[in-house]
Amino acid sequence: MQLGSGTLFFLFIFSLLLSQYGAEVYTITPSHPLSKGETLVSPGLIFELGFFSPNSSANKYVGLWHKSIYPRKYVWVANRDNPLAATDTLASLRIGSSGSLELVDGKQIFVWSANISNCSSAVLLDNGNFVAKGVMGADLWESFNNPSDSLLPRMLLGYDRGSGKQNFLISWKSENDSSPGIFWAGLSAESPPQKFIWINGSTPHWRSGPWDKSQFIGIPPPTNQYVNPFTIIVNVTQEARYLSYDFDKIPGGKVLAYDEMSSEGIGRVFVSQSHKNWHLMWKSWNNPCDNYGACGPFGVCKAYESPICKCVNGFIPKSNEEWTKGNWTGGCVRRTNLSCETHRNESVSSKGKDGFLKLERLKVPDFHEYLSSLALEKFEDCKIQCLSNCSCLAFANVDTIGCLMWSKDLIDMQQFPSFGEDLYVRVPHSEPVEGKPMKLIASLTTIGFMSILVAIVFNLHGRYANQKRRVELKTQRLESTSMTKIHRDGIREYIGKYNLSELKIYDFDSILIATNNFSITNKLGQGGFGPVYKGMLPEGKEIAVKRLSSSSRQGVEEFKNEMMLISNLQHKNLVRMMGCCVKEDEKLLIYEFMPNKSLDTFLLDLTKRAVLDWATRFNIIQGVARGLLYLHHDSYVKVIHRDLKLSNILLDEKMNPKISDFGLARIIEETQSLDNTQKVVGTRGYMSPEYAMGGIFSEKSDVYSFGVLVLEVISGKKNTSFYLYDQQLGFLAYAWKLWNEGRALDLVDEVLGDSYSSSEVMKCVHVGVLCVQDNATDRPTMVDVASILSSEKDGPHPKRPVFTIQNSVYRPGPYYENTNSSKNEASMTIIEGR
Repeated sequence: MQLGSGTLFFLFIFSLLLSQYGAEVYTITPSHPLSKGETLVSPGLIFELGFFSPNSSANKYVGLWHKSIYPRKYVWVANRDNPLAATDTLASLRIGSSGSLELVDGKQIFVWSANISNCSSAVLLDNGNFVAKGVMGADLWESFNNPSDSLLPRMLLGYDRGSGKQNFLISWKSENDSSPGIFWAGLSAESPPQKFIWINGSTPHWRSGPWDKSQFIGIPPPTNQYVNPFTIIVNVTQEARYLSYDFDKIPGGKVLAYDEMSSEGIGRVFVSQSHKNWHLMWKSWNNPCDNYGACGPFGVCKAYESPICKCVNGFIPKSNEEWTKGNWTGGCVRRTNLSCETHRNESVSSKGKDGFLKLERLKVPDFHEYLSSLALEKFEDCKIQCLSNCSCLAFANVDTIGCLMWSKDLIDMQQFPSFGEDLYVRVPHSEPVEGKPMKLIASLTTIGFMSILVAIVFNLHGRYANQKRRVELKTQRLESTSMTKIHRDGIREYIGKYNLSELKIYDFDSILIATNNFSITNKLGQGGFGPVYKGMLPEGKEIAVKRLSSSSRQGVEEFKNEMMLISNLQHKNLVRMMGCCVKEDEKLLIYEFMPNKSLDTFLLDLTKRAVLDWATRFNIIQGVARGLLYLHHDSYVKVIHRDLKLSNILLDEKMNPKISDFGLARIIEETQSLDNTQKVVGTRGYMSPEYAMGGIFSEKSDVYSFGVLVLEVISGKKNTSFYLYDQQLGFLAYAWKLWNEGRALDLVDEVLGDSYSSSEVMKCVHVGVLCVQDNATDRPTMVDVASILSSEKDGPHPKRPVFTIQNSVYRPGPYYENTNSSKNEASMTIIEGR
């Protein structure tokens, strides 16, 4: 059958498209380079190598990834120091004329090379190793020997002193930039080795503790059933040590995995048994104690206590002032000199008056010295060896390692609840210590023993005499209901009463750990209720912790109200509450973390405002409208928020809006349109006239606040900081004037330039001025608002605003606007009714 010219042309075009989009090849040869649109795949279709742009950035790289697992992780990158332009469609990875494996751009300019010659082909293996082969099939170069930020199973991480070769994992600079970042992961050169994360290859950031032939003794296993896949390969003749891992010991089929050094400085191991998605198996950072040297020299970090840092017994803070501020990195110093230091000219037996304090369940300090000559089981030999050397500050006799000693300041110690090693710290003979030191200071005399016995009997008698009174007082405290305190049992009862089954009660100590002791560096913002902190739970989940201060206007009832409301309201435009925590006067609400914080942090910041293009602003307006529509009409109860404002709109990682802060919200009956309160609590500039002056609130009060917010989003201006002096116009009156004169587009934020939809802007300005009308009955419902925003429907003409409350501040010229946004501004207004 003869094909026509039209059919041949179609087949030709189809073959070109196939070669440019989605074509798979199994080998790179001199005659077949890898071009854009093609990927090199491993024989079993497990790995894939090709061109990519991370998160749609302007740069393009050649890298490899697991073919079928999402989210996609680029486990190796060739040209991480020298990216291609994303628009370069003619770049290729090829074997050059001299047999070099090289990457060239569209102008044939050299970008990256494997620095080899006589290469005949390049293939991708099913273990993820990208290999360049010679004419006779020998391996000339492989990606496994040139890691980026990820370690695949059976790759080697470490060093070879003989060849001078060192393999590190070096983080990406950011999620969008694969160039080398500041965090390096590798093995230390000591014996036994430790795994480190360094900053810029030298400053310790995290440490694993020594290797004991089966595990790193400073890393607690994730579970009791955990099978450690890691091993250290030692080649004594070449003085080489490499860390590697595989999952052959894990039952249940082949496990895919990667160990990454993230751009945030956290080592993470991800696994996939389904070969469809990734599961986080382990990470290096779980609490503040994992930071290297968190408590400084001679300080022990205990993540389960508060404060987390304690000096070793017999030591005191080097700086009390810094210690009380929560800055513990200066560490501790001895309270009393060692006996051997004060008797240096005496015999060894005299020096032996020092004793040892036993510290249990520790991640042992850094800078250990390994005494390989001592037998593993000879604990006494290790102790005597340390005691006979005044420079020896501590020792540990670790199973499967042997004797470790320390002559430098003891740093980076962490105590675990149920894991770790025993460390014996040298203390002077005269130093009183808690616990049981190995050497008894003196024996008790008979008189002393009798005195102590009498004291014990007397003390027991006193305890018995007061026991009944203490029980009565405790019972009275538990039975009394304080308006400033909610007990844990009361919270559980409250949750059960209102069927808040999805709400989790968090332990206060776990929140302390998650927020780094409510560190100032974790603080996200401040409101009238108190501060909000970022935190990270042990499983890696980021959270936002709302900490109600003792002076907060949001008291017990508001706390209960927000807890009940938001845990039962489920909508994609409402922030999700994860749980709560109560301990004495501490009242904490735990929310999902919003990485982009609140809307005001972008809109009212001149340096960030441009991020909010019109499409993003329109999406925010529509999202808030949908959230309010749900509260007013679609949820199981009608909810009036009463404090809608820029700072209460949170933004997720995709800039989608979520309404937050329901402490002031109120439930009203479906048949009830208005309610009255003797206490008006809200934010100046967002409260409707009838609510601000009369305490009357309804769903139309929220509509008014929504209108203010819409006009602020369009203009990039803050309602309470704008005044047109020559016309005596405040923000809302100015917006209505522009609308009425057909100049609504003049309200648009100048940073948007001409990059906006005029029809959408006109629609939103119309909605805004309709919503802020003085008379509540003139305002639309959120059903009307949603209809206008999502269709071509026009609303009625808004009435001219009459009732306005302007700022009383002095305005020095014809136009005044305060563009500075303060995250710490407490803008709560309380008006008591008479």
